[in-house]
Amino acid sequence: MRNGRADRITLALMLGVPALLVVGLVWLPAMVTVALSFTRWDGIGGLETIEWIGTQHYVDAFTIYPPFEPALRHNLVWLVFLFAVPTVLGMFLAVLLDRELRGGSVYQSVFYMPVVLSLALVGFIWQLIYSRDQGLLNAFLAVVADAPPVDWFGDPDINLYAVLVAAGWRHTGYIMLLYLAGLKAVDPSLREAAAIDGAGPVRTFTRVVFPALLPINLVVLVVTVIDALRAFDIVWIINRGRNGLELISALVTSNVIGEASRVGFGSALAVIMLVISLVFIIVYVSTMLRGAHR
Repeated sequence: MRNGRADRITLALMLGVPALLVVGLVWLPAMVTVALSFTRWDGIGGLETIEWIGTQHYVDAFTIYPPFEPALRHNLVWLVFLFAVPTVLGMFLAVLLDRELRGGSVYQSVFYMPVVLSLALVGFIWQLIYSRDQGLLNAFLAVVADAPPVDWFGDPDINLYAVLVAAGWRHTGYIMLLYLAGLKAVDPSLREAAAIDGAGPVRTFTRVVFPALLPINLVVLVVTVIDALRAFDIVWIINRGRNGLELISALVTSNVIGEASRVGFGSALAVIMLVISLVFIIVYVSTMLRGAHR
């Protein structure tokens, strides 16, 4: 059946408006950022003050910019922690909730509630817990173990791990929801066939269910990597990404809008984040396309 003129206009609007928004709000700023990464500009003067310097910013980031190495290391620690603790815990909670426990919807809501909070708000909440003088954790330790107060967010030797616990609290619920949705979509006949073959619950999950969750595993991989790289709000709220909480995203912000006002150098750091993210995104997209082709 031939589409009418109104249908064609509606279809064009439905496809064109989102496409224009993506191009204008995502791709165009990304391309401008890549271009600015090869220039020296303070962001204050006009466009005529932009100076082309090639790859100098990238060389400086890896050689003479002291905060970059600890920031890259902290992002790696952030990534490993998110995979080792919140991801595993979220999967475990999803498996429990998939067994249709009594009150499962209540537990699901409780575990998912932190996900709807921004990391900035999570930072404020955990400041109440970690506060050196009035925090709940120090008060608990003083009563239980008569321990002196600890400056959880101020001590550069431990503040990264304290922040990771707060970020993991939020990340766990998100991973739980992803795996729970994946478990609901697994064909029940796979579990039945495994039970007939004498496989127990653990063997059934590791040998049958988990491989069937490959699309969800890829989504979790990409989401966790991106969350580890874009982590910004919580460390900026605490101490603006300094004193042991250096992250690449915080360095980007401090260079672009901070006192230094080095737009070109901050753009180069942002491009480095983009390239690292694209590696995992390309792996995810290529795997999904191969699966769709098969």
